[in-house]
Amino acid sequence: MPISKLSLTVALLMFAAVVPSQAEFSAADGFSLSGSYLAGRSAGKERDNAIAADYLSKALLADPDNPVLVEKLFLLEVSAGNIPDAEELAIKVLAVNSQQRMARIVLGLRDFRLHHYARARKNFQEAAYTPIGELTSALLSAWSYAGDGNLSSALKELDKLDNNDSFANFKSYHAGLIADYLNNAIRAEASYKQAYGQSGQSLRIVQSYGNFLERHKRSPEAIKIYQAFLDGGEKNSLVEAALKGAQDGKTPAPFVASPGAGASESLFSLASAMTDDQSIDVALLYTQLAFTLKGDQPVLDTLLGDIYVGTKQYQYAIDAYDRTPADSPLRVNADTEIAVNLQRLEHSKEAEAKLVDIIAKDPKNYDVLMTLGNVYRSNENFSAAAETYGKALALIAQPGKDQWRALYYRGIAYEQQKMWDKSEADFRKALSLSPDEPMVLNYLGYAMIERKVNLSEALGMVKKAAELKPNDGYIVDSLGWAYFQLGEYEQATTHIERAVDLNPADPIIGEHLGDAYWRVGRKLEAKFQWQHAKDNGPQPEDLKRIEGKLLNGLPDEPVTKPAENTTTKTNG
Repeated sequence: MPISKLSLTVALLMFAAVVPSQAEFSAADGFSLSGSYLAGRSAGKERDNAIAADYLSKALLADPDNPVLVEKLFLLEVSAGNIPDAEELAIKVLAVNSQQRMARIVLGLRDFRLHHYARARKNFQEAAYTPIGELTSALLSAWSYAGDGNLSSALKELDKLDNNDSFANFKSYHAGLIADYLNNAIRAEASYKQAYGQSGQSLRIVQSYGNFLERHKRSPEAIKIYQAFLDGGEKNSLVEAALKGAQDGKTPAPFVASPGAGASESLFSLASAMTDDQSIDVALLYTQLAFTLKGDQPVLDTLLGDIYVGTKQYQYAIDAYDRTPADSPLRVNADTEIAVNLQRLEHSKEAEAKLVDIIAKDPKNYDVLMTLGNVYRSNENFSAAAETYGKALALIAQPGKDQWRALYYRGIAYEQQKMWDKSEADFRKALSLSPDEPMVLNYLGYAMIERKVNLSEALGMVKKAAELKPNDGYIVDSLGWAYFQLGEYEQATTHIERAVDLNPADPIIGEHLGDAYWRVGRKLEAKFQWQHAKDNGPQPEDLKRIEGKLLNGLPDEPVTKPAENTTTKTNG
């Protein structure tokens, strides 16, 4: 459930350049206070929170009353999931700064787990002085009233969200969950209907509303909701499992079975809405706290894995996904994500083997076949990639718009094998299914430009791609290169200069700019650009070509330019 206009600018883990007061530990300790601090600071910048927390813990031994260290270590312990240690530090933080919002939430949740709901609410209310604080406080306080069995007070707490339109779907969703938990079916259904009307493609709303309908002997209505979600193009194993259960007549367990699970769902709702760079650190904090409340563990593990991917902590992501139980509908997704992250860590053979194993158990899994094809393609095994994309496409009786990507990727795999006829056919089929895909327009247009075939058509393709994605350096370069191949060097120079501004470290774009400069008589600048391209680490075959240009420049143009080749039959 997205939150619009929610300011979450929080630099929680980027340490200020303030070195603690004491110079160092004793020599016998083997490490210095400043060294531990700076090592922790460095790990924090890399978002390796467990290591950062370890270093700052050592630093805190030497300067236990340093409030800067205490607060930073507190946040790191929450981020690393060390909640008992974080709770002890939260008390110290509040002794110095009684308004520290996250410390209030941590201690409020400790009270919540102990069923000290009034004390929990006091902490939550102390944290409600920012938009995200108001939302967090209202949701958690409402669930604390559910713990007291007080529906009226819970709903009044949620009424505090009425002053912000972007909180409306949070309010209706959790009002439905709370009324459902407290067995007020009339109020629950009204709130679920409202939430579904506000955000009918929200996974959790679809799951919870369908679950409610099933438990009230209205499975046909639940089936309709599940099917509408899947028909909307959102393939999801949890909804597929719910649909099958409803069709089989199985009565599910309540979606939220306790106040703790409800509070966990609140934190999950908030964390899953925080996906940008500014707020993802807060999402990690909320997700780690959600684990303490016995919520939907596989869903939380999936979210935690996704957050670690977002912060490029790929091994931590693998560990999170791997906690998914074997019998969970999310297990195949978890194994697929593990394989993708193994590939990111350059364990390519392990990644391929894991995906092959999944497909052996489920040969008709389109998404996993596509993922395996992508892994093969990344590993430059283009023959296997093309074959695997073909298997995915064979599962679709009549390819539709959604299949453009499979054709595009297979087209790339064919092109890399110099199978141009097959490659072009796939690219053109992809465009017939989805005519305005800039990646396809750019790749096909650029490929024709490189082969000097159908240059007018190719120019039109890359022009259209550049209009669709004007700030994509690769596409802008393709446009400039098309003009270059047509002999319009001034036009080429203008576009390729902009492409270099957008992608200054790409060696091929730099080489293209050198070529354009040479043709317009700016030969000194051309050599500078070729040297820059060489310094940016081109592939061996590209390096050899660039070095040749540095030595000899470009050959003179023929007196008469050849006419444009109008056939696509080439040896390329």
